[in-house]
Parts: sequence; structure tokens; C-alpha cells
Amino acid sequence: MGTRTFSHHREEEQKEERQQSFQMTSTTRKKKFKTSEEEETFSLSDLSIAAALALTSEIPQDYKIRREAAILELEQRGQKRILFGNDMEKLEEEVIRICRLLRVRADRRALRRKAVEKARVEKEYIELRSGRPPMFWIPLRVHAVWEKMEVKLACTVLASPPPQVTWYKNGVRIDPRLAPAGKYKIKNKFGMLTLHISRCSMEDSAEYSVEVKNQYGEAYSFATVLVRKYYGMESGFDSEIYRRSLMAREADFAFPLKPLFSREKEPFTLSCYFSSDLLEHQRDITWFRDGELLQNSECRELKYQDREASLTVSCAYKEDEGFYTIRVPSLDGYKEQTTYVFVKDAAAETAGAPGSPLNLKCHDVNKDCLILSWVAPSDNGGSPILGYYIERCVAGSEDWVPCNDKPVKTCRYPVLGLAEGQTYQFRVKAVNKEGISHPSKASDPVTTYDPSKDKRVTVIPYDEGRTIEIFKDDLEGHIKIPLPPTNVHASEVREDYVALAWDEPDPRGREPLNYYVEKLIVGSNSWQMVNLDMPVNSPRFALFDLVKGKSYCFRVRSANKYGISEPSLPSEPVTAGAKLATLPPPSQVLAFRDTKTSVVLQWDKLKDGLEPLGYYIYCRETGTEEWQTVNNKPVTCNEFTVPGLQPGKEYVFCVKSVNEAGLSESSPETDPIVVRPAIACPSAPHGFVLLNCGKADMTIGWKPPKRKGGTKILGYFLDQHDTSELDWHEVNIQPIPQRVYTVSNLEEGHVYEFRACAMNMAGVGEVSEPSDLFKCEEWTMPEPGPPYDVKCTEVRDSSLKLHWEAPLYTGAGPVTGYYVDMCEEGSEEWKQINKQSIATTHMKVSDLETGKCYIFRVRALNKAGIGPPSLPSDPVVAKTKPGTKEIELGVDEEGFIYMAFEAPEKNDSSEFIWSKDYEGPPDADRVQTEEKGNKSKLILKDPSEKDLGIYSVEVTDVDDDISASCTLTKEDLDKLLKRSHEIRNPLIKLISGWNIDVLEKGEVRLWLEVEKLSPNAELHLIFNDKELTSTPTHKINFVKGKGLVELIIENFCDDDKGTYTAQLQDGKAKNQFTLVLVDECFDKVAEEADAKRREWKKKQGPHFIENLKWKVTDNCEVLLTCKATNLRKDTSFQWFFNKKARAGGVFDPQTGIGTLRIKKIAKADEGQYKALVSDDRGEDYTQLDLTKGAFEDLLKELCRISALSATPLKIQPTEEGIKIYTDVKYYTDYMKTTWYHKEKQLESRDRLKAGSTMNQIWLHILNPTDADKGKYTLELFDGNNSRKLSTDLSGQAFEDALAEHRRLKEAAVAEKCRARVVQGLPDVATIMEDKTLCLTCCVSGDPYPEITWFKNEKVIVFKDRYKMDVKGTVVTITIEKVCNEDTGKYSIYVKNKYGSETGQVTISVYKHGDIPIGMEEEEVPGGIIMKKPK
Repeated sequence: MGTRTFSHHREEEQKEERQQSFQMTSTTRKKKFKTSEEEETFSLSDLSIAAALALTSEIPQDYKIRREAAILELEQRGQKRILFGNDMEKLEEEVIRICRLLRVRADRRALRRKAVEKARVEKEYIELRSGRPPMFWIPLRVHAVWEKMEVKLACTVLASPPPQVTWYKNGVRIDPRLAPAGKYKIKNKFGMLTLHISRCSMEDSAEYSVEVKNQYGEAYSFATVLVRKYYGMESGFDSEIYRRSLMAREADFAFPLKPLFSREKEPFTLSCYFSSDLLEHQRDITWFRDGELLQNSECRELKYQDREASLTVSCAYKEDEGFYTIRVPSLDGYKEQTTYVFVKDAAAETAGAPGSPLNLKCHDVNKDCLILSWVAPSDNGGSPILGYYIERCVAGSEDWVPCNDKPVKTCRYPVLGLAEGQTYQFRVKAVNKEGISHPSKASDPVTTYDPSKDKRVTVIPYDEGRTIEIFKDDLEGHIKIPLPPTNVHASEVREDYVALAWDEPDPRGREPLNYYVEKLIVGSNSWQMVNLDMPVNSPRFALFDLVKGKSYCFRVRSANKYGISEPSLPSEPVTAGAKLATLPPPSQVLAFRDTKTSVVLQWDKLKDGLEPLGYYIYCRETGTEEWQTVNNKPVTCNEFTVPGLQPGKEYVFCVKSVNEAGLSESSPETDPIVVRPAIACPSAPHGFVLLNCGKADMTIGWKPPKRKGGTKILGYFLDQHDTSELDWHEVNIQPIPQRVYTVSNLEEGHVYEFRACAMNMAGVGEVSEPSDLFKCEEWTMPEPGPPYDVKCTEVRDSSLKLHWEAPLYTGAGPVTGYYVDMCEEGSEEWKQINKQSIATTHMKVSDLETGKCYIFRVRALNKAGIGPPSLPSDPVVAKTKPGTKEIELGVDEEGFIYMAFEAPEKNDSSEFIWSKDYEGPPDADRVQTEEKGNKSKLILKDPSEKDLGIYSVEVTDVDDDISASCTLTKEDLDKLLKRSHEIRNPLIKLISGWNIDVLEKGEVRLWLEVEKLSPNAELHLIFNDKELTSTPTHKINFVKGKGLVELIIENFCDDDKGTYTAQLQDGKAKNQFTLVLVDECFDKVAEEADAKRREWKKKQGPHFIENLKWKVTDNCEVLLTCKATNLRKDTSFQWFFNKKARAGGVFDPQTGIGTLRIKKIAKADEGQYKALVSDDRGEDYTQLDLTKGAFEDLLKELCRISALSATPLKIQPTEEGIKIYTDVKYYTDYMKTTWYHKEKQLESRDRLKAGSTMNQIWLHILNPTDADKGKYTLELFDGNNSRKLSTDLSGQAFEDALAEHRRLKEAAVAEKCRARVVQGLPDVATIMEDKTLCLTCCVSGDPYPEITWFKNEKVIVFKDRYKMDVKGTVVTITIEKVCNEDTGKYSIYVKNKYGSETGQVTISVYKHGDIPIGMEEEEVPGGIIMKKPK
């Protein structure tokens, strides 16, 4: 029973355990979990989950909680179930846990295997895509070494995967294992391949090559190694090495590259000169700017010709500024020189405008926008830069279009609205308050494109180079209305704009997308669309004109042809208008000496991680206020050498940082620094030569270092080396001050080589290269040894001075002379200069070709013959260096004759070495030297013919030759002695002798002028042997600074007649000047003084300053004018003619001008004219005589102007004939007129009448005939000149005039004979009833006219009461007993064949007792009242 119970309980517990296990399993895994042994394809999310599970071995937390709950439930079932059941339960749980742990471990191993496999596949894929054939980035180069030296061949290769490397010698593979131990060492370190060859022998001279290859290709590089061997063991100048050194050698730089200063938009050429023609292997010249290789282009030309390599830039921009390096290959590698080219700003079109920006670059190029950046100019024109204007154009055109309306504050700007696929160029202008700068250099052409296009294309290579392109757009055709963009954020926030960026929706669909940007002010709920009218094609957009200080959020919508997406998530709040701050200036700016014209600047870089675009440097000479820009292109380093400074001048410097916001404030100024070379260790000596040799000693000479380090060479240390030994040995412990030294205790027959180093204040310099091999063997040759220390001084364009030292070994006898040889550098042909030997150790070489490089050597002569040549001099170019000074001959202020020389440069230890005739210093008893700064003066104490000769001066301890000479000749000495005597016994120089001026008030001024005098000068003025003193009537003025002496005599009279002498003394200088004022000279001065005195008194009142004068106007009016001054309100002005007052004049008191206008002048206007001005202070008058000749002159001028005013001749037909006339403005009888017909003078006769009026001159041809045809000329003569006017009265002109004349004549006849009503009829007649009306009028006409009367336009029939009576020309009409019916309008009509005329009258009949109103009553017989015509 107990057993069954236990078994039952056990089965029940197992059942519950299985159910609990199933529940726990189902809660932790929702789906079936496959083991790693089963085949299943995992997604990326599955692999991520599996990797996460594989990284941890802990049991899940929910499993622990459920497990604890289950255990607690079992415990509550009772003690019986806990006892034995708990043990079994624990065992079962442990088994289940172990099983699960084993499964987890197995799954983890499977995941690891899959991850490793996937990584391997991806690595192979990456290697497949990045694979490239080998390429030599730096190839092998040629080497030339001496025997027993080592050489290392090196090159750099790029390849993927790493290539297999094989070295070859003359085509045979090099195996280090088969060569002697240590002969070859081959290394491959990160693509740097090296082959090390130790202890080279002649057999190592060969062509070496290296082969690199991988599965994508192979590459080769070749180089030649030349091993040189010593030829023979002869010493000195007999050695083969020396003979070869005289043959063709590699060209070197003739001059160091100097800094070049150019100007913007102007060309510049940087030239480098060589000492000889470049050898074949040297002609691969390369140029670099700031480390970038330069090539020929449209704006840049690289050229080599005639020992000159040049780089020419046709149009310089500030981007062309920088460090320029020229590199020339050589057997030992390459030689190079570097200099800095400065490009100054072009002259501004507007004064004060800033310089142009530079370094334009395009960033973040998209389909329709990009970001443009540039660097602010160094020169702001004196006022802050307010902003920048950007312009663009299509590449290849010059149509520049502005991109912004308002100036941009920072050096960065987004350019919108571009066309996709179009190529653009940009340029920028800076603006300040004075104006706009020149435009910057145009940017490189940039083409807009879609940068995400490559990411949406997958390229699959196959079949040996073919590819398959899969476009992601083609796979997303199911997308219609696009999804919203993501990751909307502000990529740039500037003071002027905010640049937005976002990611395209993914998937984006096949159709092209546009974007609409919306903005929201933080705190409001209103979204506003920004670019409704201009959709954006790129995921970039810039917003301008945002309110500064406000915060905005932004969101974007996508749009295609199907519709617009939902808005994206808003961006983070962005505050607009945040001003970009300029950087702080650098600190600790220090200046150090560098060379004679340059200074090195150093400064600390900015801290706190601030990275400027560069630095601008400014300098100012001490004592001035204007800062000069050093560099116009920012330098990125914190050290710069400022060249082009004036030697010996003192400067201060400052530096500014540059970033997108512009330039920082100036750094603190440096301490003032004087431009002088810095002290450095000297370079190595060179040119070792054997000067003498004994059995156990050798005398060695050498040349000084080319660079002395800016101070005096204190000595040399010499080392020797026996070729039979390995080590070098010191010759001297203490420095040798001279450059010739005898080395003792040598082994006879041994071969030695030597080397040396120089020492100065800065320390010991470089050790020289070993000398040639010299054999210790006693010299016994009869000829002299070689001269030494051959050097050139006083180098000019076509001449130089050659110096040398006499040989130490004289041979069989003393040296009697020297021969000088010369050759051009690079040539092997030596030419002897002097046909006859010279005894001195110096010689002037002339007739050199300017710019060519020469080498000289000297050979000594004794009675046994000519010895070996000296070591050649250093190459020298026959050219006068800029800044070269000559010796100045002169006389100082104390009268001493001197010779002065100013050195363009000088070190602190430099000395001026003077010599006479190149034989040594001048005699100290005859000369004295003075030095001040860079100037030395040699003063002759007692000049005489003993001092004649050649004087030369040389400056020591400088790298370049600074020397000059001058010849003091007898002629020069005489001129200088004369000048010295004048200075020591000076005369005051006269500039202007005694002058006599009569002043305005009648005062007489006697004065003279001498050279400027010192304040201590003295004057004694003597008059007739008596010294004058200054009084009010005789005032003496002595202006020493101007050298002016004057005596002003107020009332000049006979007492002032006599002799005046001025005695002057100024220090040692003195002189005297005499004036004799008597006889005619005195009388003339006295008369003039009296006249001016009277004139002055007159001018105290009103007076004339312009006398009376006449003028004929263009209207032929005569105008008399004068001008008075010193007027008052009560001043009167009067005109007079022939002593009688004349009216019609005009006077303006304001200007003082009086005017009298004669409109039509005539003979009656001839006479005396006078103008009078007066008041209580006095009066003045001016007269004008217009009589005889003066009046005739006036008439001539009047005739001249009138003749000029004549119009061309006109033809006017008249009833009498034809009239030819001209109009003039005014005609007078003084003007002579002559008429010509066909060049024949005409006289007035019956048919020709000539005449004139005041405004017309005419000729009347009466009853013209054909004989009157032709050319008519009118000659006008004004007394001096004549003027002719012509017209042609012939042809059609004559016919027309004749026809018109006849018409006018007939019209006149008709007018004279036609019928007329002459007189008699009133306008109105009023009559009383029953009266008789009688109307009478006169008629005329030939033939007699017909007469008809009308009443109210009806013909009157004369009968009964109406009667008409005609008596000759009188016609009378009578109406008897008038009545009211007779009232009406009556008219008489007369007519003949020439015409007709009508006379009218109005009759009014009134009754008895009525009186008509408004009538002017006139009673006539018969009771008629008539109104007369008005």
C-alpha cells in the first residue's frame, strides 16, 4: 500500500513537472526553435538576435522567477512530497538544465561558424572590389657612389592584394643566400621596397630592377648604379680626379631664388639661373607650389632656355601666392631651391575699397544647390568689411548673374536655384563703406548632380570586365505616394541663413521627388510652407531672413506626380541669427633674425581646439603708423619668414587669425627688431689643395665656407686620414686662424686625404668632404708650385678684380710673373687672358659678357718655366648685383677730402678693409678711417700727389662679395682741393644782387638775396661810409633763414643818393655787396617813387581800376565801359561828351561798372568821352578819345561786324524791275560797297540804281533784259578787309524773276486803272421824312467805269423820286420826299475791264420830332444827319 502510494505520488509529480516545463517553454519561445544542425536561412534580425544570445550564458530572468514560483508551490503541498520527491525533482531539474546548456553551447558554436563564414565571404567580396594592379608611387632613382661605399635603392609601390616582389641585377634575379654574407638586404615594409648593397665594388655597377605582381597585373622599375673608382695615386693637380673635375660638371644654381613680389591680375615670371648648361640627366626640371606639382597650362608656362629655368604666370591671382620650389635632378638625387611669391591686391577702383576674396571652393554639391566658401581678404581698405556679393555664370560664358541681394556677413553661402547637370563658375566681391572690391578669381567649374545616384545603383561584374547595373528605382515601382523624409536637421546655422538637410524616404519610389519645407515658430501651432513657389529637388535647403533670436522647428514633405506625403517629424528647435564669432588672435608672436633682408616670425597656435583657415601677417617700420600686409594668402603654419625688408631698418609685426567669420583682432605687437642676418654655424670649407710637400710634411690650403653664419670665422679644425688606415686623426686641437697649414710627422710615400670644419661664435660647422688623395713625396720640380686662394672682387656687369696668393713653393728661383686663364663654366676650353706675364698678385679682368658665368685660374712663372695652375676660383657671374654701392669721393663740412663707402649689408663682426693700389692698407700717417653704422670713411689728412692711386675697400665676414674701388687722379685731387679751400675759406654765395623796387605807397626797397644763413649770421649796412641802423624812415630787415637783406626808405629824396654796402659774416664765411645809386639811376627811381606816392594818395578815395574802353557788340551797338572801386553809397558817377554832361549811361554801384550804350553811332558821336566818379574823399576820371584815328578804328570794327552779319544775296522781283539785296544789322557810309556784274564793276545809271538803307544794301535793275543775266557780286570793305557776296541771276532764276516782275508790273497797271469808288459816301445817313436825300461820291477808272446803284441788293431804277447825276468823276443820287420805305442799304457798283468796286451807305428815315441816339450829328443841307466813317 505504501509502495503504491509512493508510486502514485511520484507519477503525479512527474506529470506536473512535465506540464510546468511545457508551459515555461511555450512562454519563452513563441515559435519553434531549430537547432544549429538544421538547415535554415536567417534574416538580418535573426542573426542579430542570435548574436546577442550567443554573447551571454545567463539564464533569463523570467525563467528564474517562474522557477522560484513553482518551487514555492511544491513546498506548500506538504512535507511528504518534499522529502523523497524533492531529491528526485532536483535531479530531474539538473538533468534538464544540463541538456539546455548543451543545446545553447551547440547553437553558439553554430552561430560562430556562420558568422566566420559570412565574414570570409564579405572579405573576399571587398578584396575583389578593391583589388588593383601594382603601381609605383615613387620609382627607383639613379645612384652614383664611390667604391667601398654602400647604397640603398628604394621605391614605393601601391597594390591590392600585396604583390610578390622580385629584384634583378642586369636581368638576373638577386638571391641574398647565394651572395656573400651581408651583401644584399631586401625589405618590404608597408609598400616601401628597399635593396641595400654594402661595400660596393666595380662589379656592382649595373642596372637594377624590381618586379612586383599580383593577380591583377605587374609593374617594373629600373635604376642604374654607378660605382666610381680612384684613378692613380698621384697627389695635387696631377691626379686624375682633379683633371676630371675640370671637365664637364653638373650645373648648380648660380643665384639663390629671391622672393618675388607681384600684383593681382598682372603677369609675373619666376626665373632660376644656372652656373652652366644643364646636363642631359638634369633637364627634367619640376616646379612645385606649396608642395603641389605644377604643369603647363593656359595661364602658366614652364620653360628652360639659355641656362635659365622660368615659370611664367600670365595673370596672377592671390591663389598663386605661396612657396615655389624648383627641383633639378642630379647624380646624388636632386637639388632644389624654394622661395615665396607674394601677390599684392590690385589697385582698387574706389579709394578705400577692400581687397578681393580668395580660395573659392564648392561643397556639398547637389542637383540644384551647393555650398560656396571663400577666405576673407587681408586688406579691408581701412574700414570693416560689411559683407560679400556672390556672382555666378555658366562655365564658358562671361554673363555673371548676382546670387544675393544683401551682403553676406560670413565667408560661406548656400547657392540655390541651380539647374541639374549644368556647369557653373562662381566669384565673390567684398564690400565696405567705401566701395566694392575687384572680383575674386573664378572658382573651378562645378557640375550639379545627384550625389545619391551611385548609392542607388548596384554594379555586378561578370564575364571578364562586363557589368550588370541594377537600379534600386526599378525595384520600387509599387511606391506611388511617397513616404515622408527622415532625419530633418539643421546642418548649418549662420547669422544670415539656416541650412537644412534630411534623408530621402526609403523606399523612395521610381518617380522623381520634390520637397516642400515648412517652418514653425516655437510656441505656436501654425506651420507655414516656405517654398511653395519653388520646390526643392535635393535634400538640402537654406532659409534666409529668419527673425534673429527666435527658435524655429522645420519639417519636410515629399512630393511626386502621384501626390504629397505626410510631413516628416519636426526637427529640433533651431535659433536663428546666431552670429559666428571671429577667432582670437594668436599669442606669443616672436620675431627672430634670419637674413639681411628677412625676419622669422613664430607664434603659438590657437588653443581649445580652434582651427583657423590660416593667418595673415602685417609689418610696420618703427616710427611709422601705416601697417603693410605681408601675405595676401593665409599661411597655415605657425612660422613664417618675412622677406623683402630693408637691411638695418627696425620693424614690428603682428598676426591675425582667419576663419569663416573674417579676420580676428591684431595680436600683440612683437618687440622691435633690426633686420640683420642671424648668427649660425658656418658651412663646410672646400677646395683643398696641396701647396707644398716635403718628405714628412705637407702644406694644405683650402677655401673658406660659402656661408660664414653671419659672424667672423674664428678658426678651422683639420683632420687627416692615411689611406692605409681606417680611422681619421685630428691635426690640431686649437683652431687654426688661417687657411694654410703645414701637417708634419707624415710617412713618406703614404697617401693622405684631409678634411676640415670651420668655427665661429655659434659653434663648429659642418665637416667638409674629404679632399683628393695626396701622396707624401718631396717636391723637387724646378717650376713654382700653384698659386692659391684665387678670388674675385668688385664684380660688375663687364669687369671684376682677380686676386690670388703667391705660391709657397718657388722651385728653382723666385716667381717673376703670373698668367691668368679663364673659361666659361661648363666649358673645358681655357683661354689665357694676358699675353705678357704680370708681376702683381691682382689683375682687373674686363670685357666680360654680362650674365655669363666664368672660372679663373692662375699659373706662376719663374726662370725654369710655368708651374701648375691654381685651383680654379669659384664660379662668378658677371653681373652687378642690385644694391651695389661705389666709393664716394667728396669733401666734408670741415674741408677734409674723404672717400666713403656704404655697405648694403654688414654683420656685427664685419670690418671695412681699405687698401691702396691693392698692396695693403694706406699709410696710417696720411689717412684716418671712421666707421658709423654701415658706412666707412677714409679721410686724407694732408692731401698731395703722394695720395694719388687706386683705393679699394672690402667688407669682411659676409657671404657675398661686397667690395668697390676708385681711382684718385690728379684732376680729381685738384677739384677736391679747390672745394676744400672754399669750405675752409668760404664766401657767402650771392643768389640775387642788389635790386630796387618802388612799392605801392612810393617807398623804395633796396634788397639782395644770398644763400641760407645760420642764426648767428651778422649784417653791417654801410651808407656813404656810415653804418645805418634801422629807423621808422629807413627800416632794415635781415631774414637769415632765407638769406634776405632789405632796406625800405619811406620818403625817398636827394638825401638818399649815394653808395650802399652790405657786409655779411656767417661763421667763417663772409662777403660784401655794394650798390651805387647816383645820377640817372637815382633820378629814375625818385621819379617813379614820386609818381606812385601820388597814385597812392589818389587811391584813398574812389578811383578807376579799369579805364574807359569801347566795344562793338554783335548787334552793331557801341558799348563804352569802365570800372571803379572803393565806392560808397554817396559816390556819384557821371558821363561827359565833349566836356558836356551826357545822359543815358548806366552805373552799377555794387560792381562799380559804368556802361554807355550807343545804339546807332553816327558822325555826330565822334568826340571826347569822359567818366567821372567822386565823393567827399576825392574824385577820379577816365577819358576815351573817339576822334580821328580812334573813331576811324571804331567805325572799322563796326563795319567788320556789320559785314560779317550780311546775309547771302537775295533776288526780289518788283514792278519796276529786279532787286538784288542783302540784309545787315547796321549800315554806315564808312562801309564801301561795290557791285559787280560778271566780274565788271557796275556804275549807277538809268536802268541800274544802287542804294542802301540802315539795314539793307541793294541793287535795282529797272526794266531787265537778257543782257542783265549773269553773276552779281557785292563787295563789302570795312577799311581793312573785304567780304564778297555773290548770286547768279541767270537761267531759271532769271526767268522766274522776270516773270514775277512782269506780273507785278501788270498788277500795278491794273491796280492803277481799275474802277474805284474814291470818296464821298458816309457809312450811315439819317434823314427826316419828307426831306430830299442827296448822296454824292467820286469814281475813277480808265476806261471810265460803268455805274450801277442798288437798294437792298436790288438795282435802282431812276424815275419819279430817284434821280442820278454824273458830272465827270462825281456821281450824285437824289431821293425826293423820303419816307420810311426809303430806309435801307444803298450801294454804288463801278466796273471796267481792270476791275470793280462797291461803295455802301445805310439810309435811316425817322419821323418828325425823333432824334436818333448814338449818332455823331453833323447837319448837312436838307436836314440830313450823317455818321462819318471812323
